[in-house]
Amino acid sequence: MRLTEFWRRMRVHFGDPYAESWARDFVIAPLGGRTVEQALAEGVSAKEVWRAVCQVENVSPRLR
Repeated sequence: MRLTEFWRRMRVHFGDPYAESWARDFVIAPLGGRTVEQALAEGVSAKEVWRAVCQVENVSPRLR
């Protein structure tokens, strides 16, 4: 998954202004207690990060 697709899905799920805030502030256990931004900055693939988001959020099946 490309990073642009990851952010598109984040914006569709969370809404445009909230997606970046959530990615910056919400710590995700499946990412080793990191935020989305931290995980991406540390080289975790966008696909793996998206899977973790789907584990902790009720993401629509069409976005999974």
